[in-house]
Amino acid sequence: MRVSNRSEVDPFIVMDVMEAARRAEAAGRSIIHMEVGQPGTPAPAAARTRLGAALDRDPLGYTVALGLPELRAGIAALYARWYGVDLNPDRVVVTAGSSAAFLLAFSAFFDAGARVGVCEPGYPSYRAILKALSLTPVGLPTQAEEGHRLDPAALAAADVAGAIVASPNNPTGTMLSRDHLAALIAACGDRAFISDEIYHGLHYGDRAVSALEISDDVCVINSFSKYFSMTGWRIGWMVVPEAQVRTFERLAQNMFICAPHAAQVAALGALEATDELEANRAVYAENRRRLLEGLPQAGFDRIAPPDGAFYVYADVSDLVGEGDSRTLAAEILDKAGVAVTPGLDFDPVRGGTTLRFSYARSTADIAEGIARLKAFHAARG
Repeated sequence: MRVSNRSEVDPFIVMDVMEAARRAEAAGRSIIHMEVGQPGTPAPAAARTRLGAALDRDPLGYTVALGLPELRAGIAALYARWYGVDLNPDRVVVTAGSSAAFLLAFSAFFDAGARVGVCEPGYPSYRAILKALSLTPVGLPTQAEEGHRLDPAALAAADVAGAIVASPNNPTGTMLSRDHLAALIAACGDRAFISDEIYHGLHYGDRAVSALEISDDVCVINSFSKYFSMTGWRIGWMVVPEAQVRTFERLAQNMFICAPHAAQVAALGALEATDELEANRAVYAENRRRLLEGLPQAGFDRIAPPDGAFYVYADVSDLVGEGDSRTLAAEILDKAGVAVTPGLDFDPVRGGTTLRFSYARSTADIAEGIARLKAFHAARG
């Protein structure tokens, strides 16, 4: 049976790395996971407790398409706490993870064939989802010497119908200041501006700025996966302009019916778990410190300290030899027992000379991973 041209998307390389690491573990090897952006902690205790009580009480069937009203109100209250934004809960759309939010946003804002700007390096699934929707991703390269922050002039000049911008960014951990984010929104003009904020809450200096602090005419996407430590629960949200809520509701009704009811209940509990989640962030801060100290000692010395998220992006052009980052990552997995992600996932043009290291796991894992990388570097000469 013939498949469509739009289905011919690039693989999500980090998932291939995860599978290779799984096979190695199944064969009895010890693997340190620095490849995937997944917290090593479970969902907060309050989330699990709340869901446990609901399982004994409720059938947990379909919810309304936009999400449980109580959860939408809770998310709106989060914007007041974190950013001082008075947000109408009616603008909140609860989604099956941020991935569903990307599908909804790209479907709502762009007609088939439209060109959509994506930062490079950036999250690889933007490109794949856009292509699967018969849209054309247009790379907007950022530069290491500028902290991998997109130039507003480049966005203003780009032949695109809109753009998606992440702060903190995956894979670089770069965050945008209020002035820089405001300049990007202004540069987009009347084109669609989608702000990926799924790493908000994970910062190591000043907090991240939400696009909603600057404009109501933006689409913001967030998730319970990262700060709230709920990756496998597949629960996220988006905030859309008030005039377009019904558009998103119609799309959500038909595409997804609703986000998983059980995950929505757990998310309500997660919103109350500030102490536990801040303790997790303190672990990431320590992991970040250790990685920034240890990676140069292991030969990965071309790095910039990340402002947020839980990644370090390294230039390894001096280490790849005649291969590329995928070959180097495979060698590190094979010889050091450390799984890392090739930069080709994030930048199809320049990613052959970069690697991403995740520090989302336990501090003990990070310490062991650094030790193994140092030994790998010493043996490699």
